Amino acid sequence: MANVGLQFQASAGDADPQSRPLLLLGQLHHLYRVPWSHVRGKLLPRVTEELWQAALSTLNPSPTDSCPLYLNYATVAALPSRVSRHNSPSAAHFVTRLVRTCLPPGTHRCILMVCERSDAFASACALARAFPLFTQRSAASRRPEKKTVTVEFFLVGQDNGPVEVSTLQCLTSATEGVRLAARIVDTPCNEMDTDTFLEEIKKVGKELGIVPTVIRDEELKTRGFGGIYGVGKAALHPPALAVLSHTPDRATQTIAWVGKGIVYDTGGLSMKGKTTMPGMKRDCGGAAAVLGAFRAAVKQGFKDTLHAVFCLAENSVGPSATRPDDIHLLYSGKTVEINNTDAEGRLVLADGVSYACKDLGADIILDIATLTGAQGIATGKYHAAVLTNSAEWEAACMKAGRQCGDLVHPLVYCPELHFSEFTSAVADMKNSVADRDNSPSSCAGLFIASHIGFDWPGVWVHLDIAAPVHAAVRWTRRRGTRRGTPRSAGSCDAAVPPGAAGLFTSLCTD
Repeated sequence: MANVGLQFQASAGDADPQSRPLLLLGQLHHLYRVPWSHVRGKLLPRVTEELWQAALSTLNPSPTDSCPLYLNYATVAALPSRVSRHNSPSAAHFVTRLVRTCLPPGTHRCILMVCERSDAFASACALARAFPLFTQRSAASRRPEKKTVTVEFFLVGQDNGPVEVSTLQCLTSATEGVRLAARIVDTPCNEMDTDTFLEEIKKVGKELGIVPTVIRDEELKTRGFGGIYGVGKAALHPPALAVLSHTPDRATQTIAWVGKGIVYDTGGLSMKGKTTMPGMKRDCGGAAAVLGAFRAAVKQGFKDTLHAVFCLAENSVGPSATRPDDIHLLYSGKTVEINNTDAEGRLVLADGVSYACKDLGADIILDIATLTGAQGIATGKYHAAVLTNSAEWEAACMKAGRQCGDLVHPLVYCPELHFSEFTSAVADMKNSVADRDNSPSSCAGLFIASHIGFDWPGVWVHLDIAAPVHAAVRWTRRRGTRRGTPRSAGSCDAAVPPGAAGLFTSLCTD
């Protein structure tokens, strides 16, 4: 998979499937609308029109189905014919699954994606997730040849017709962002430490003509970033706050995306167990998503001021590690009593959103993080959780999730009932809740919001992507079984994977 190049073209051209294997993919009623004249050049001489029609008649998706057309060189696969109102109309999760299982092998392959125009973006992002970039398998190093997958969209419905060049460029930018985010979170910490993550940020900055702002190590402490510094000070590679800023002329508002970038999470001195620590390389999923989405948005000509804020640290163990009972002064000026060093993500994000508010003058702040194991219980494996002070933005996130396939569902926003969970006798607040049965995912998000203030007049949006964004076939750790959670119930900040670059890009381009 790592050597696969993904290309979106208005027309993939004709080829014998034996020389260029083919997957035809779409909802069954859409597949029936593809004229034989359009697929003939991609199937002949191996597949006749009669065989094509016979294959379609055998498909009975429940929820999916597939049928080989010619040996393992050509396959047609059907998506669910209907989806529920909380799913994406594109059935994006099934797109990824069918591509992984049904795409024929080969060096040069073709996917003909049949869908409505409104589902093209989500389908493209779903296709990208089927082709991860990272691998350290020795067999891959012995196969240096570059593989390519060419994707052609056949649009059906009222807004059909050819795909414009501008749309193809948008799909390319978005899918490159998705694959970049996935590569970062798939890479283990012995390669993707905070130094390497900063290099990834600088590489994107150089591509976009942006010089990042970087605050590191002891400078964090000096300037008052007690959350990021306190979490990462015990690690070999020092913590950092990094910012990429896109400042176009005539911008009318300032937006900040703040990503949790814990490159590895041992849990600190409140250490995770042997079944819950493997997989924590993906605790940088929020920062990875921000980086991929920022690159895509800027390349597409985002018209407003956009800041990408990366809160980078490794939550490690050592003589200088933060202890439970320590009190840290965060960038907001508030003090936090540490009662669980494994609730570290909210600490680094608190510094990040406070910086976005105080120094960057953001009108809209969106933070994204693999934050709580409880999120998987609250909204499940497929829907990220959104917590926001704006009903309008809550609805916008849900709409964007359906459009791009990174599904989102609201959490309860009620600080007057929930924030008391952080009451401390000796500081402004503790960092972990008193009662884990009282909406812990909402509470974790409220901790972050408290560092810009619940009366802040701007828009604040928190996305908890702990469960839904991981690619199950590529993680290291085994799922825990305690009450069905993907980790022990005693842990607060979950790690997971690739990143919701598609969601952020959809929010920008809607």
